[in-house]
Amino acid sequence: MAKYGCAVPRGIVASTDDEVTPAMRALGGSVVVKAQVLSGKRGKAGGVRFASTPEEARKAAADLLCSRINGMYVRNVLVAEALHIKKEFYIALTVDRRTRSVACMVSASGGMDIEDVAQNNPDEIFTCTLPARPLREPVPTSALEPVFANREIAALAARAISSLHRLFCENDCLLAEVNPYVLTEDGSFVAADAKITVDDNALYRHPDLEVLRNDDEYGESETAARRAGLSFVGLDGSIGCMVNGAGLAMATMDIILLSGGKPANFLDVGGSSNPQKVVDAFRILSADKNIKVVLVNIFGGITRCDDIARGILRARELVRGVPPLVVRLTGTNEDEARALLAGAGIESVRDMYSAVKSAVALGGRAS
Repeated sequence: MAKYGCAVPRGIVASTDDEVTPAMRALGGSVVVKAQVLSGKRGKAGGVRFASTPEEARKAAADLLCSRINGMYVRNVLVAEALHIKKEFYIALTVDRRTRSVACMVSASGGMDIEDVAQNNPDEIFTCTLPARPLREPVPTSALEPVFANREIAALAARAISSLHRLFCENDCLLAEVNPYVLTEDGSFVAADAKITVDDNALYRHPDLEVLRNDDEYGESETAARRAGLSFVGLDGSIGCMVNGAGLAMATMDIILLSGGKPANFLDVGGSSNPQKVVDAFRILSADKNIKVVLVNIFGGITRCDDIARGILRARELVRGVPPLVVRLTGTNEDEARALLAGAGIESVRDMYSAVKSAVALGGRAS
């Protein structure tokens, strides 16, 4: 954010409590010790501590570094300079798919849960539309005057929004949310805390951001799926899903739910006919001890059903603990695929609804 001209607090990352005292000396004055986890509501979970002395800062770091915040281990803390806050604001940019633009939301009710403000006092949120490309001219100050106390503060906010918008566009962001954006006692406008979400599909254009990914913040299944080139989202059901195509995967999950079952995941092996992807998918699904049955649902177009069948057979040889299978194959080379599976004692069907019914019977109905 500093690179794009947004004012941010000075801060130093520490991984041990011994590093906190020199960090505080370097910053001078009071500090805020923040748990470094990818989670919102850290303050409410006790992950943000204020300290006015080195002893207080060290104790805060020691407490946080041996704790979990919202289920995540704290491995680092950020020792940041404390701000003398006069007023808190909320500023966020997000994608508006309806208008193919960037929605900018601003509120004088910063530091609060914006969802509560939207529900209880929607008139306190000002919304405007910005183009989905960097601005040629800064955001006009006049547009923000209804939100901010005076023209000078509105001018500071306009510059901040213009900088945030350039960051948003140039980094393929889905969300850039600052809460709170604070006006300090000395008249500075500083982003005190922020959440920025980048579109995973665009990360190939941003290798400098990709290297910042911390696998500790993700589940083992999500990390393994990403490395294998699979689209995966873990859920809490008992029916593992292996499907080709995102639309079919979503439809499969819907039908499982409508049939009384509960999917354990979204897993799209894509349009590739590489049997190794099937093996990798089975490794991920077999590691989930909550899965009682795996439903393989393949509609073969570009994906060849016989390659999927070979992947299934190879997975049964290489992967330990493969759950019971229900296989639906239809499309390219389906007869060859069905023969390959039948030779190994695996029954397959053509109809998706009967496959789902069998999977629900084996996986148990949702409670």
